[in-house]
Amino acid sequence: MSDRQPYDPADDGAQMSFGGRMSYQDYLHLDQVLAAQHPLSEAHDELLFIVQHQTSELWMRLVVHELRAVRAVMDDGRLQPAFKMLSRVARIFEQLNGAWDVLRTMTPSDYTEFRTQLGESSGFQSHQYREIEFILGNRNVALLRPHEHRPDLHALLAAELSRPSLYDQSLRVLDASGIAIPEDVLERDRSLPHVADERVVEAWRTVYADPDRWWSQYELAEHLVDIEDYFRRWRFNHVTTVERVIGFKRGTGGTGGVSYLKRMLEVELFPDLWRVRTVL
Repeated sequence: MSDRQPYDPADDGAQMSFGGRMSYQDYLHLDQVLAAQHPLSEAHDELLFIVQHQTSELWMRLVVHELRAVRAVMDDGRLQPAFKMLSRVARIFEQLNGAWDVLRTMTPSDYTEFRTQLGESSGFQSHQYREIEFILGNRNVALLRPHEHRPDLHALLAAELSRPSLYDQSLRVLDASGIAIPEDVLERDRSLPHVADERVVEAWRTVYADPDRWWSQYELAEHLVDIEDYFRRWRFNHVTTVERVIGFKRGTGGTGGVSYLKRMLEVELFPDLWRVRTVL
């Protein structure tokens, strides 16, 4: 039988006393975070549902933070830091995609146990998701209405519609580099989504036809496509999960549920970048 004493991390210098010191619990405000889950039923899977959506909102908070910073550095003409942050956004969406695998362990019977507790609350009402869509370019003034009960959030989203989207900003970068973008495209109504434009497709064709000459613009384009690729997968996984759990019932927020989500699969954020592949 061994007479070795149990390992004490303090022997290696680990801090073991936190009276009056910053601890892990303190820094992350874990008391508040871990006390923010309040199931309204006795259903076992309601905690899964809450944690899934709260963690998704935390990841989306980081996406908003990164995308705002991307536009700021692009405004200053600094593309390399923007590329790093765009890569991070794509990886965050990869993380969000993986979260659907956990939620799909909840069966229709499990969800039925607490669905009525949700009332009319729905992910459709997520202001962070809406801000991400607005920043990326999927803009629709009608989608401000679900936030009218919160003037602060309504004002935040309305302000976003007055700014250039990330794609608008990218086209300005392209124009400034010497690849002309038509003035009516650069000065379009920012509250509307960008629609495919053959003149813009041709501008991107110039980039893709000679990536060595236009490497930064080429890299920007591929980062945008990467983000939309992951974003589309996130939407597809959302549809699949909802159909698996509730079938074709209406969503709690009043949308058509699966039918609404399938319609969203058709939305293109950067249509010119998908079309340019056909003309190369």
